[in-house]
Amino acid sequence: MLGDVRVRSRVGFEPERRGSHPYLPIDFRILHSQPDSAGPVSARRIRRLLSFQRYLRSSRLGRGVTPQSPLHILDHDYTGQAKCMLEKVGSWTFDIFLFDRLTNGNSLVNLTFHLFKLYGLIELFQLDMVKLRRFLVMVQEDYHRQNPYHNAVHAADVTQAMHCYLREPKLAKSLTSCDILLGLLAAATHDLDHPGVSQPFLIKTNHYLAALYQNTSVLENHHWRSAVGLLRESGLFSHLPTQDGLDMERQLGSLILATDISRQNEYLSKFREHLDREDLCLANAGHRHFLLQMALKCADICNPCRPWELSKQWSEKVTEEFFHQGDIEKKHKLEVSPLCDSQTNSVGKIQIGFMTYVVEPLFAEWARFSDTRLSQTMLGHLGLNKAGWTGLLQAQAGVAEGTDTPAPAEDAHSKVLPQGSGES
Repeated sequence: MLGDVRVRSRVGFEPERRGSHPYLPIDFRILHSQPDSAGPVSARRIRRLLSFQRYLRSSRLGRGVTPQSPLHILDHDYTGQAKCMLEKVGSWTFDIFLFDRLTNGNSLVNLTFHLFKLYGLIELFQLDMVKLRRFLVMVQEDYHRQNPYHNAVHAADVTQAMHCYLREPKLAKSLTSCDILLGLLAAATHDLDHPGVSQPFLIKTNHYLAALYQNTSVLENHHWRSAVGLLRESGLFSHLPTQDGLDMERQLGSLILATDISRQNEYLSKFREHLDREDLCLANAGHRHFLLQMALKCADICNPCRPWELSKQWSEKVTEEFFHQGDIEKKHKLEVSPLCDSQTNSVGKIQIGFMTYVVEPLFAEWARFSDTRLSQTMLGHLGLNKAGWTGLLQAQAGVAEGTDTPAPAEDAHSKVLPQGSGES
């Protein structure tokens, strides 16, 4: 079942399979790397494999090479500003970009570790703190820093949003400690080892992951199996009964697989039907798990619901990743994927369509379920951000036409409108 769980040893690696595509001359290890201006691409970037980074890092340590970004954990070498930020980790205005800078690029490790302590999960599940730290470090390392969007900062942002949702009154009074543990783990690992390209790209280039998962939720399956591999390698749950550990892995997979944007309508329709019938029972474990799936889906695509200064940065980053994929497709004479052609799309056009067809319907239903100040705040930011992008498009159109009066915003709506979750 877990055919993609990675077993690491010092022999038997298949770098050409894990790191680059056997059909197209595309090296996924450096897909989003930027060449050094003073010389060739660094060896560290060139040799970055999809699931092999830590082996290389350990090799460098063995040669006496100091890591570029030493990891710090909470309460050890932690900056005062970062500590102050964590005191407001439940705020919807939490600036994950600033927190990542304050933690020297280790936002995912520090934020997730803090939340585990905040919820008392370490004591409740008798987790070994060394194993937990090791697990979180490995998770962070297996996100690709070169990806403009699908990286560890995105995972930290989703984890912080998940924390905000877990604190909503309906969930806070009903979720079990196991529910909370799974929700945070799923948020932290939901895009683990993301290559920075979409599922359709992997399918049309005959990538081995597409074949392994039979073109179905390819990336989501890979994220899940990668997470399971790290859980087993770290031994985080090794003290639990075997069946409990397997159940945890299965439920983790169910949460991560729910982020597949191709199943958006399926989950949204089910959510709407429950709300129409008013039959969600939070005493029911299955219903609680479904709400965790919906919470994770919201957290994954909540960028348009953040304040403008944060939302705009995420919009630019995801568009950069889309356009980079489009450039690769053009280079290899492949059909350019929707939203990936920089000649026919813009950040604003993509965002307006994404907000209209994906974000608004989901968050409207979430607000029906949890009609709180946070839900209204998110919908408020969503409306303001959509208006902001519309205004920018109109201004650009006016400048392009050489008039003082902005032209109406172009119709940017598309049925294929992935953002974070859509390509994860």
